[in-house]
Amino acid sequence: MSEAGREADDLTAFCCQNPECRDYGQRGKDNLTVPMRYGPQQRRLLRCRTCKARFSEREGTPLFGALLPEDKVVAVLEHIAEGVGVRKTGRLVGVNKNTVVRYCLLAGDHARQLHDEVVAFSPGDA
Repeated sequence: MSEAGREADDLTAFCCQNPECRDYGQRGKDNLTVPMRYGPQQRRLLRCRTCKARFSEREGTPLFGALLPEDKVVAVLEHIAEGVGVRKTGRLVGVNKNTVVRYCLLAGDHARQLHDEVVAFSPGDA
């Protein structure tokens, strides 16, 4: 990929996923690069300049390691967010109810982590 292609990548929403890194979990540090893309969907492989760790752009999200196509995962989570039950969501999306439960748990864990991150930086009561 050319330098111009790398510059076009907006990486401000990402952070280093290596817990040993001093920039771990800190977004917008300008420490990430895209050394390559991989797979049929051309996902970005990110590299931290601080610790040299490499990780997928999906690491740390409910989509990391997903075997379902992205549109099905999104459909499952949209149905659940609208209050549709697990069994009915499975029927509507065409997946097993256990798959729905698995993605719900993954999304819940991710939401909890994001909540904790946002609350940690919220201004206190003055």
